[in-house]
Amino acid sequence: MNKIPNRAAICQVLMDTAKEDKDIVVLCSDSRGSASLTPFVDAFPEQFVEVGIAEQNLVSISAGLAKCGKRPFAASPACFLSTRSYEQIKVDVAYSNTNVKLIGISGGVSYGALGMSHHSCQDIAGISAIPNMRIYIPSDRHQTACLIKELTKDDKPAYIRVGRNPVEDIYEEGNVPFQMDQATVLSEGTDIAIIACGEMTAPAKKAAELLKNEGKTVTLLDMYCVKPIDAEVVIRAAKQCRGVITVEEHSPYGGLGAMVSQIVSANCPKKVINMSLPDAPVITGTSGEVFDYYGLNPEGIARQALELLKD
Repeated sequence: MNKIPNRAAICQVLMDTAKEDKDIVVLCSDSRGSASLTPFVDAFPEQFVEVGIAEQNLVSISAGLAKCGKRPFAASPACFLSTRSYEQIKVDVAYSNTNVKLIGISGGVSYGALGMSHHSCQDIAGISAIPNMRIYIPSDRHQTACLIKELTKDDKPAYIRVGRNPVEDIYEEGNVPFQMDQATVLSEGTDIAIIACGEMTAPAKKAAELLKNEGKTVTLLDMYCVKPIDAEVVIRAAKQCRGVITVEEHSPYGGLGAMVSQIVSANCPKKVINMSLPDAPVITGTSGEVFDYYGLNPEGIARQALELLKD
């Protein structure tokens, strides 16, 4: 089992890049430990800014640095970054299309036991509604590293959400079929299409294996790029399958499921089932306990797929 969280993979790529690119600047809101950024701070103290617990300032200062030619990566807990700083993201970053990369750490229900105040189950809906904002939710450390490498090279704003804990590897080091802003097709079949993002990709992959044992074939998409969503691959998957299931660590409103439903209904109407967290404060517990409770695990996903195929 992998023991390296995605946030640590982010730190390593930023350290590797900062050796050559002195315009790389990392900022955080009293969260260097939570973001696994302490090694960066120790190695590049002149390229680090500690803002303190002031998320709005974190975003605005990052935007100012970007306007001065720097390449800021700002890390803060996703629950606070996506809500307290919403106006600053909209005005200071997105409105002027400013090169700020926002890293929402401990996203979704990573802070499970701390309850709704520390959950970020609305960030896809909120941030995707802002023009010029891209949203990435990588599925494992290897894909995360590929994504951050690409983001160090471009000049557009983005929001990246990663969880707190290590997640199972989907890919192998040095063998990641990564294309910027394109979904990764993990398998192809004709019975059911499963589209997942972030930490839900691993259980979706296991669900596909369970369904294979039931004689069902699955088109499985890793939709790490939620905005801009890869509409072309969604349409292709929906056309070749009998139904579609989306799986996300998010509210049922405004997330991956809503986006996929819009695409499918407009282009190739098929039944779409959105598996998500409920429209309610979720139970307290570890991420795994929360996922199990709401059926966001391999067995729950496979069971939902078999139910859909009965129709």
